[in-house]
Amino acid sequence: MVLDTGSELSWLHCKKEPNFNSIFNPLASKTYTKIPCSSPTCETRTRDLPLPVSCDPAKLCHFIISYADASSVEGNLAFETFRVGSLTGPATVFGCMDSGFSSNSEEDAKTTGLMGMNRGSLSFVNQMGFRKFSYCISDRDSSGVLLLGEASFSWLKPLNYTPLVEMSTPLPYFDRVAYSVQLEGIRVSDKVLSLPKSVFVPDHTGAGQTMVDSGTQFTFLLGPVYSALKTEFLLQTKGVLRVLNEPHFVFQGAMDLCYLIEPTRASLPNLPVVNLMFRGAEMSVSGQRLLYRVPGEVRGEDSVWCFTFGNSDSLGIESFVIGHHQQQNVWMEYDLEKSRIGFAEGTSLSAFDEWGHPILKTLQGTLLSSRANSLLVIVDALLVVTASSFRDFLCQSGNVDCLVESTFVVIVFSVRIALGQGYGREHALSVMEMDKVDWMLLTYAFVTSTGP
Repeated sequence: MVLDTGSELSWLHCKKEPNFNSIFNPLASKTYTKIPCSSPTCETRTRDLPLPVSCDPAKLCHFIISYADASSVEGNLAFETFRVGSLTGPATVFGCMDSGFSSNSEEDAKTTGLMGMNRGSLSFVNQMGFRKFSYCISDRDSSGVLLLGEASFSWLKPLNYTPLVEMSTPLPYFDRVAYSVQLEGIRVSDKVLSLPKSVFVPDHTGAGQTMVDSGTQFTFLLGPVYSALKTEFLLQTKGVLRVLNEPHFVFQGAMDLCYLIEPTRASLPNLPVVNLMFRGAEMSVSGQRLLYRVPGEVRGEDSVWCFTFGNSDSLGIESFVIGHHQQQNVWMEYDLEKSRIGFAEGTSLSAFDEWGHPILKTLQGTLLSSRANSLLVIVDALLVVTASSFRDFLCQSGNVDCLVESTFVVIVFSVRIALGQGYGREHALSVMEMDKVDWMLLTYAFVTSTGP
């Protein structure tokens, strides 16, 4: 399941035919409702649905969504009741998809759907009523964490906040439902790039906004800013890294600064830290968040590693995009109530692993039971247990502030990077909810619909 703060509409691959391989069968759900073409919902114009939808032969609302990486999905709009733990939301609009196209068919086959998390009216967080969510993406092919609602952890560092940028007037190139912040400068080690502040400010058309997007793999900067960063990074890594001198090799069509590194190295050499200077806060990008090993690319005995910042101009993107690679090991909080994004660097997900509770060890291959009158969509595993012992365990270990009475939801997800894909990464989701009810649901699936 893809967690995407840059997309609005959530969707699932639907099993509409007996031989179609999918985790969700709408025919088995009592709350699944088809949306006809005559419905006002079918005429809704949003960021993800800017063009008129069409009618399929059954006169149902049919549409196609295309993404920046040239992938696309198509299917029907429908209503469904989604439940996260004990929280049941209202009838929610989502896409029940028939087919999709991606340049990476292997990773696309693993993708069960997409969770749209931007500020649009049809996003999952808006339709479900969540006003705050947080996540932390691991720096390796392992579990990360997503929280819906409030939570308090003693090991979490204080968050630095930057306000969301609001734009009341519609502009052709400004995405008003994106999580837009103000980038004010970039510093490499102690050197601030010599650039006028105007290059970071959206122009009269809205071009030049800065978006935080978990659905984009890397970070992309507008041409003048990228060129300045590339020049300074090259200067500060001279004699430390060997440049790949192949002008025609451009990774993902926008990343043209690459290096040759011996695969036998135990770790990367010391690299200059790149600081993204937002209004009111800075994010430091260092170590392996600066370089990415390109799968399958070798030169002799050397591996090819590319700088994880690219040129937006090369992709035809009129904005700065902060991707999820730069967000690794950073606790990201989206506070819609206070219109801000907070982050705490150096967050280690080992804090979750160190809890050592059997629940966190049982994440695959187990289906113990499900609740009556519910059909749970299973991705990998489902485990229903009592919450009281787990709460006591957390309180005794000091990992949770037990004076906090607010309910919180934790979603644990695995991240598998699909090279070059905007939505081709699988985020296998797990849900843990703890409240005053003496039960907790831990599952890779978070979508539940009423069934027999």
